Amino acid sequence: MKKLTETLSTSFKKYLLNKFIGIFLIAGVSISVVSCNGSDSINTVNQTDTADLIITDVNTVDGTVEEIDEVAVVIEVTDEVAVADDSLDANEKTHLMFMREEEKMARDVYLKLGMMYPDSRIFGNIDDSEQIHTNAVKDMIEKYGLEDPNTNDNIGEYTGEEYGWYFTNKYNDLIERGSISKFEALYVGAYIEELDMIDIEQCPAVIVEVENGINNVSECGKTYTDNDDIVQLYTFLLKGSNNHLASYVKNIEKQIGTGNYQAQVFTQDQVNELLGR
Repeated sequence: MKKLTETLSTSFKKYLLNKFIGIFLIAGVSISVVSCNGSDSINTVNQTDTADLIITDVNTVDGTVEEIDEVAVVIEVTDEVAVADDSLDANEKTHLMFMREEEKMARDVYLKLGMMYPDSRIFGNIDDSEQIHTNAVKDMIEKYGLEDPNTNDNIGEYTGEEYGWYFTNKYNDLIERGSISKFEALYVGAYIEELDMIDIEQCPAVIVEVENGINNVSECGKTYTDNDDIVQLYTFLLKGSNNHLASYVKNIEKQIGTGNYQAQVFTQDQVNELLGR
């Protein structure tokens, strides 16, 4: 398998791994991700006395081991560095807050769909990963001395002053769609991952539409920020979402035939490129 090594330097506060929700809370850390065509949900953890944390994952989907889902994340804890919140501009702060709740929404939807369809292991595996993602964004928020917009971690609860309403409505719509059938729920998962990648790369449409001084999709997101920590965080999230999309598409195409997945947010050509087609 082809290996892709990507270094992500962050100063998160600490990571706590839980068997079911796979939480990381990072203090000052340097992260290296070594992927073998894989996803980033967690199955096993070995921790050394020197606070090095090595996480290896082999994700299973519907009872079969997926070759595309294997990731090793190496975390080296370093001294925490204090960062003033004024090192981020208003657009970067807005986007970071938004992504905190978007990653939580993905986790919440997958948790709920996993309850609806307990025989489909894909939702349980990927909700573990989304827990890692939402906490990674939370830790970046805390690193910059900002206030976490999410004050209620319950499923389907979004408390962000600016965009909580948006995620509440989006969550309800996606659960309603996912409740139609297990097949439709897989399409919901794929939709979330497409949306997530676009919203990480550029300003989400809802941010542009609200009166906040941001008037174009180019004015926030990964393509906007020049902050190395945030670029590396968003690169990590994008990699995870790309792997999740591939997993959902693989399961969808088991039922409709390889190559027949229809893009929902990206163009078809963009999705095909992401899937290596």
